[in-house]
Amino acid sequence: RARAHEAASTRATMDAVDGDAARAVRGARLPERARAREGEDEDEEDEYKAVGEGEEESSDDDDDDDDAMDADRGDGEAREARRKRPEVWRPGSAEDEDVELEYDESAYDALHAFSHEWPCLSLDVMRDDLGEGREVFPHEMTIVTGTQAMEATKNVLSVIRVSRIKKTRRDADADEDMEASDSDDDEDGGSDAPTLTVASVVHHGCVNRVRAMPQRPSTCASWSDSGHVMIWDLSAQLKKVMTSTNDSKGKIDPPSRVTPTQVFTGHKDEGYALDWSSVCEGRLASGDCAGAIHTWDMVQGKWDVGATPYTGHTSSVEDIQWSPTERDVFISCSADQTVCVWDTRQRAKPALRVKTHDSDVNVLSWNRLANSMVATGADDGSLRIWDLRNFNETNAQFVANFTFHRAAVTSVDWAPFDSAMLASSSADNTVCVWDLAVERDAEEEAAALAAKDNAAPPEDLPPQLMFVHQGLKDPKEIKWHRQIPGACVTTAADGFNIFKAYNVGPAVP
Repeated sequence: RARAHEAASTRATMDAVDGDAARAVRGARLPERARAREGEDEDEEDEYKAVGEGEEESSDDDDDDDDAMDADRGDGEAREARRKRPEVWRPGSAEDEDVELEYDESAYDALHAFSHEWPCLSLDVMRDDLGEGREVFPHEMTIVTGTQAMEATKNVLSVIRVSRIKKTRRDADADEDMEASDSDDDEDGGSDAPTLTVASVVHHGCVNRVRAMPQRPSTCASWSDSGHVMIWDLSAQLKKVMTSTNDSKGKIDPPSRVTPTQVFTGHKDEGYALDWSSVCEGRLASGDCAGAIHTWDMVQGKWDVGATPYTGHTSSVEDIQWSPTERDVFISCSADQTVCVWDTRQRAKPALRVKTHDSDVNVLSWNRLANSMVATGADDGSLRIWDLRNFNETNAQFVANFTFHRAAVTSVDWAPFDSAMLASSSADNTVCVWDLAVERDAEEEAAALAAKDNAAPPEDLPPQLMFVHQGLKDPKEIKWHRQIPGACVTTAADGFNIFKAYNVGPAVP
């Protein structure tokens, strides 16, 4: 896993795939020369031209050629129609890096970006007391994250509160009202703009992974590249960001020096796999790059860590998750291309060990609403869905296999509000939202393609792909907010994004 050590300040530009209109991509067109097929003649001048630009009308002397042209007119018109249509742009080569996408404001109910002093490899959303199923803007949320600083002594673990998260979607009819509102905000000094409040503690080493306990969000666990797993009491930092006033807006206090509640040094290597149980309070699992897994149990405010590790993987343990319903069951995935199902009452070996991909299995997610479903993401870009009721070592059959991503899948997370929906992030600089309940509708696609400004979907574009969020640089993790349906948070080399796609989650008026 490559760590990003440079803070980027590039402007994030986004594009979206509309699942309700044959997945047509808005606003992204490649220059004609970049789209030219092999064998086609290019303009002699060293510049791009629109289709039909610079063409001369035929003269009467060209009548002899008209018959031949008429014979191929049908094919020619079809080719011309295809050339005039916008194309779905997907990053795939070095020359595409300079292509700038247009952000379509109507594709997002909300989109906000912010950054830390240093890039962050991991984040988690901290549960709050503001209520469940929050749908009305403005929103606020609290996350915990950790840095990847150039020097080990400069790393921090940060609690970040983002408040006044406003609706940003602008429909054509509402443009004037929104512009007037923005103008009023500017005159008021941006009093209604989103605000960011941060409280940090010094962290020894880069933060590979951070997780907040679901039952007690101020208790967090972190994996350090020093090979240590640490548990922190961040209640003071959480209280500080929640009670901040406008007077402290824009002020960043230096990180506090806090002693971790507990430090485990029993892992033989650094790691990334880390997860709290949502069923048993205080129960934690951690896995390292040497293939070992340790489970933790809270006993009178301290943690008892099993001295004997679980050893069923033959390579690095990449990700781990506890069962959403069983206190003694968890699953793990590994660079050995397998997923293991474990029962803590039988430590000697995994209950199941199944080969799930043809490359390293980087991430997994256990569906909390349909708890027989598990999603896995691999180094070759494949995203697969598994039904644990049919999960076996001899003939493992996936429910779905998506190959849309063109690079390693770096994160996957099932939606907390819809059992068929999940999100994924990839090293191809995309974040995708999927809906497994969607099926291809030929009539709907034909109707959408009747409009010439809609792009024809590529053959490998799955109908279950509802939304593509782009413009990020090397996204590492995506998390749904479990109390704000449809809201997602991402971390990448160039910072954080908070967004809600217009076609995901409850409709926003």
